[in-house]
Amino acid sequence: MKQHLTFLLILLAILCQATPILANFVLIPMDDQQSNHLKAYGIAYKVLKDDAEVEWLLNYRGGSFMTKQTAAVETECRVRGVSFETISDSNAESIRRQLSNPDVNMDVVKLQKAAKIVVYSPVKVGPAEFENTDAVLLVLTYAEIPYELVYDEEILKGDLPKYDWLHLHHEDFTGQFGRNMHRQSVADIKAQEDIAHKYGFQKVSQMKLAVAKGIKEFCAGGGYLFAMCSAAETLDIALAAEGVDIVGSSYDGDGIDPNAQEKLDFTRTFAFGNFNLESDNGYRGFSTFSDINSSAGRGYDQPGGFFELFNFSAKWDVIPAMLTQNHENVIREFFGQTTAFRKGAVKASSLVMGEGKSSHRYIYGESGRGQWTFYGGHDPEGLRGGGGFRNPTDLNLHPHSPGYRLILNNVLFPSARKKKRKT
Repeated sequence: MKQHLTFLLILLAILCQATPILANFVLIPMDDQQSNHLKAYGIAYKVLKDDAEVEWLLNYRGGSFMTKQTAAVETECRVRGVSFETISDSNAESIRRQLSNPDVNMDVVKLQKAAKIVVYSPVKVGPAEFENTDAVLLVLTYAEIPYELVYDEEILKGDLPKYDWLHLHHEDFTGQFGRNMHRQSVADIKAQEDIAHKYGFQKVSQMKLAVAKGIKEFCAGGGYLFAMCSAAETLDIALAAEGVDIVGSSYDGDGIDPNAQEKLDFTRTFAFGNFNLESDNGYRGFSTFSDINSSAGRGYDQPGGFFELFNFSAKWDVIPAMLTQNHENVIREFFGQTTAFRKGAVKASSLVMGEGKSSHRYIYGESGRGQWTFYGGHDPEGLRGGGGFRNPTDLNLHPHSPGYRLILNNVLFPSARKKKRKT
């Protein structure tokens, strides 16, 4: 009997060693243990797309993700090179209890539905070579997050309400074709002129204003808007200048309203006010649009510093806490036609989430029932100093980019929009 009992104990010990604790959850860490931060967002989006739920663990190990364990999730992580850990029900509940502690700046946000993503881009109607460097197109493709494309015509037709999340990048909504020859080719300009004429506009600037207003209506109706670089600046300029000619003769054949500056209406804008338009250097010049841009007058600036993300309460300021999740809170600055936003031009109603020594870099606000985020600069990992700006960044070389993580935070944010906001 004693020998039989000893045998059973030995057998039980062997089985315990050979049989792992039942894993019911997959934890995708987003701290320094993550092998590919950017592709991890693609896993979270894929889980949502498959009608499963993702828990976003704010301020826990860099803003980690947790979801129910399935063979499919584990396979996707392995195939995409994303680090993950399998944990039990009790371990998952222990993490939730830790995050719910009122004395820690952490929380759990449930993501429930994959946002339908659309990117405003001239590649919809032509080659538009410069658009190959659009940071959002690059990172969505790299993270394997699906998206659709729209351009002026789709917005004029009223297609935006079909989507949840709209991205704008280095576009010019003032109708000045980027204000330099580096931005748009003759073919790009003709494509815009053709759309304008098709819809009865005499000038591209008039069409772009209608597009800008359509974007504003999309946001006010509950859509989420994310804009980078010159798109953020020119969108607000176009809205403020409604009914005022701010386009020089080199672009549309007639002159600027001499009283244009005094006629700007800053109540119509999303984020900016108290700004001055830059003088027109002509289409072959190299000019910025206004002094919204912290490097106005110098074109592609070469910043040499860093900007810092603010620390928000995960329990009380949930939205900015989500939008600033990162494994680093100090990020190297990067240039753009609109590099960053002059502090004096940012409205008090805008929430600053990241700033450098002399400018705001990353801001958020609400418009009607929708939300928007503006992010200064062209490419978080692009070449500094302007050289080679037509070359798209190879994100295989930057899988841990904290600057690109901010973009992907915005991609996931609409999935949590049903959570009550206290901001």
